[in-house]
Amino acid sequence: MTEHLDGSVIPTGFDVPVDPLRRAAHYSGKPGCIAEARAFAAAFLKQLGTEWCADVDPRTEGEVLLVVSELVTNADRHSNGPYILEMEGTGAAVAVVVYDSSVALPRRFPKDPERIGRHGLEIVHALAAEIAVDRVPVGKRIRAVVGLRPSSA
Repeated sequence: MTEHLDGSVIPTGFDVPVDPLRRAAHYSGKPGCIAEARAFAAAFLKQLGTEWCADVDPRTEGEVLLVVSELVTNADRHSNGPYILEMEGTGAAVAVVVYDSSVALPRRFPKDPERIGRHGLEIVHALAAEIAVDRVPVGKRIRAVVGLRPSSA
């Protein structure tokens, strides 16, 4: 954006593209990693609010943390190795990305209230606006995007 003042051109700096906020953390799979991942995600959302002025309401924050929990739990349970949690956000959405070493793609089971367990991907699909699963050279990457709703405060 450029403002004109008495024939002078004054760059305002708002015409510069802004990259999304990105942070990543590596987890070994040892006990406590899932809680650490949730804490990392909570700190990321706080930083997103500060740096991007993102308006994250408590419900959306809970949804993002639940998506993190489900994806990291699956990586922890099925990869037999370390995994990476990557967060990317703007004022409109947060992407939760998990890389793990398992080549087995996740399965989404049909809804079944009688089934005990295996509801993780079903939960992620209910909360995320988009989900992508890709094979990468060392395993797979799962990316879930959660849209941010402005708080009603």
